[in-house]
Amino acid sequence: MRLLGELEVLLAQALEKIHAQRDTLALEQYRVELLGKKGQLTAILRSMGALSPDERPVVGQRANEVRDALTAALGERSLLLGEEELSRRLLLESIDVTMPGKVRYLGHKHPLNRIIEEITNIFLRLGFSVADGPEVETEYYNFEALNVPKDHPARDMQDSFYLTNGLVLRTQTSPVQVRSMEKMSPYCPVRIISPGKVYRRDDDATHSPMFQQVEGLVIDRGINLGHLKATLLFFAREMFGADREIRLRPSYFPFTEPSAEVDVSCGSCKGSGCQVCKHTGWIEILGAGLVHPNVLRQSGYDPEEVSGFAFGMGVERIAMLKYRVEDLRHFFVGDMRFLRQF
Repeated sequence: MRLLGELEVLLAQALEKIHAQRDTLALEQYRVELLGKKGQLTAILRSMGALSPDERPVVGQRANEVRDALTAALGERSLLLGEEELSRRLLLESIDVTMPGKVRYLGHKHPLNRIIEEITNIFLRLGFSVADGPEVETEYYNFEALNVPKDHPARDMQDSFYLTNGLVLRTQTSPVQVRSMEKMSPYCPVRIISPGKVYRRDDDATHSPMFQQVEGLVIDRGINLGHLKATLLFFAREMFGADREIRLRPSYFPFTEPSAEVDVSCGSCKGSGCQVCKHTGWIEILGAGLVHPNVLRQSGYDPEEVSGFAFGMGVERIAMLKYRVEDLRHFFVGDMRFLRQF
């Protein structure tokens, strides 16, 4: 029969062409040409409709045998060509096991977090405990309980972020001190530090709208300015070096009286004067003072019975001095070239 002859010719020619293919892409193209919906074998099978009932089973059986043979040959050739291509690719892309691998940098603490931990550990060794409070505060705790009434000019200086219903993003962590005093009054010794985020409308090389602050508070009988100076001298030497000295300059804060700006001796020039300290020999690091009697009364303490001192420092300020960073904004932009230095 004619179709049987065509099947035998197709089988012989196809096997020869299959073995002649040199890459898997060409082999796949030939498979479609041979066995696809418009392929050569499919065309022969479509001609079976003209066969007699007796011829059709014979041709159909042989067509299936040819299909199976071609499918097996295609599979074997594809496997062989795939192995050859893999070998060539491995030869061209060989791995040099003597070369160093890819460097995977391990993460580490942000420099500001490291400074917060260092400050905290210093004061923990002095017997302080850590207190926390809300970042969204009432105007009462953020201002009025700290001797800053509604018409006080210090409110303008802080340029606060006001919310609704008498709420404000806290401009300092001092409200934590007030809340702690309220819990412990009328008399209980207080010795706390309160690290946390605060918010003010500032944005330049040395200020940020959000920054970290650590404040400290001590309330007890007989607390005086000498206790404050000794505490801050210990802190300065632990943070910046055992050779450092501090000085207290008169200043003004509504919630302390007397108040002082605290300077540390310059580590670059050892106090002789240089560009870092603007040729003064001193660098400002924080503000402090004895707790104002009005603040004590507002929180339930009798200023005739107890006294205390408070201090507050910006973490970024301490980090800039310790690491000699000129622009505070480097701490917030996420530049790994900067952060990897720490």
